[in-house]
Amino acid sequence: MRTAKLVEEVRQRREDSVKMASLTARQGRELQRYTRTGGRLVAGCIPYKFNVNCSSSDLLNSLEVLVISSQKGHGMMFPKGGWESDETIKQAASREALEEAGVQGNVERRLGTWKYRTSLQVVNEGVMFPLNVTDELLQWPEMSVRKRSWVSVAEAMEGCEHQWMREALDRLVRRLSTSIRRRRLKSASSV
Repeated sequence: MRTAKLVEEVRQRREDSVKMASLTARQGRELQRYTRTGGRLVAGCIPYKFNVNCSSSDLLNSLEVLVISSQKGHGMMFPKGGWESDETIKQAASREALEEAGVQGNVERRLGTWKYRTSLQVVNEGVMFPLNVTDELLQWPEMSVRKRSWVSVAEAMEGCEHQWMREALDRLVRRLSTSIRRRRLKSASSV
């Protein structure tokens, strides 16, 4: 049994290094999509997982989200970046999570769209999605310029500098709470 686990770990590391070898972060704005007013269209996601080692019976207390540092080093945020013309918006959100945070997973139903002002006073439009994380890479394109960290929802709410991202996180928590409640009611009624 232990040998099988070691073989699987080696196989996974090889896959990760192959993925890393062929992946670099996109740069430039040649394919960038823009709003009618000249702001960028941005796709982002909130990577999340449930900590299976958490002793709490409350699933939401076991919810962890992955935050990253901004390139400028100011606070924490969720992966986001330009939506480009050769991809769907969900593909853009998934790409940003891989490039900036080194995670892959299932992009779920849109949380919403927010307008936000940049430091240059341009109004961008950001669309956020939940990303249920299935893979966490050991190496990723922006690992030398960003730090990543799994944190509780409370820590993310306190440390995230962008109000619109905190609102997206709040929507994710409410959505997951509703989903968990429905499952519990369904399982209780089938007993």
